[in-house]
Amino acid sequence: MTTKHKIYTMSFAKVYPCYVAKAEKKGRTKEEVDEIIRWLTGYSQEELDAHIEQETDFETFLAEAPEMNPSRKLIKGVVCGIRVENIEEPTMQEIRYMDKLIDELAKGKAMEKILRAS
Repeated sequence: MTTKHKIYTMSFAKVYPCYVAKAEKKGRTKEEVDEIIRWLTGYSQEELDAHIEQETDFETFLAEAPEMNPSRKLIKGVVCGIRVENIEEPTMQEIRYMDKLIDELAKGKAMEKILRAS
């Protein structure tokens, strides 16, 4: 039996401030971070805030997402030395998609490009 990666059981509320800090350090905003997370997961701002307040674990946060954005499959690139499009474990891939989007925000990419607007 394989054990779950520790990120799955980690509270999303513990990782979220890191996302915000990474964005703000590069002149971006908490609102932009929230927009990215809402775009990816389909949560409303109220639902997102509730999950943060309840300290929902990452796996549950993603599993309960109202609607994972189908355009997330357009996210390509490397996070932590691994190509996100090649990650086979679905939950880990969703986590890395989120990481990649926050990286793009911190690197100054336009929101339209981050949100894969056509």
